[in-house]
Amino acid sequence: MRMRSPFSLVASRSARATALVLACALAGLVTGCASLAPPTAVTSAAGASVEHYRGRFSVRYEQNGETRNTYGNFDWQQNGDNAIVQLLDPLGQTQAIVRENPRRASLELPGKAPLSGPRLEDVMHDALGFALPVGGLRYWLQMQGAPGSQASIERDPQTQRPTHLKQDGWTIDYQAFFDGAPLRVKRIDLSRDLDGSPLAVRLVIDE
Repeated sequence: MRMRSPFSLVASRSARATALVLACALAGLVTGCASLAPPTAVTSAAGASVEHYRGRFSVRYEQNGETRNTYGNFDWQQNGDNAIVQLLDPLGQTQAIVRENPRRASLELPGKAPLSGPRLEDVMHDALGFALPVGGLRYWLQMQGAPGSQASIERDPQTQRPTHLKQDGWTIDYQAFFDGAPLRVKRIDLSRDLDGSPLAVRLVIDE
């Protein structure tokens, strides 16, 4: 699926009005939206590896038969099985917070009580119309399959860098890497078609 650039899109006033709630929650595209206070940084537990990613995201999905697009920035902290992901507007204000651990997942939106459930993807889909695969992404960003299900990885025959990974109905395309060692992914595109509802996600990691 071919996606429009998240950094050149200019939304019309009518489209922004139609998507007011979603825009407030995810990308701050409409002025006057309340912002959440940033969460406390994840603390490192003994023996657990802490991962921290900052960058930009874009999502294209279908809701009620209509194609929708969402754009913004993200700040993701992962400590072992515990994840906190902030979705921010272009000025850096937190517009949504997702939290996940083995026992609980929650989504926080401005002016609303936290939404929770056993799986983060279900919580996000119910509230927003789409879900980011945070659980799998922790491993996919490390260029490996997540445990618990079968994954297939294709590599460039010359560089041995991963090019595609497929797991749990998702296709992950590795589009760019940072220079130097160790190898770190800079941009990935994810796509999934669930029950005829396509979803495409692009992540560009700045650091």
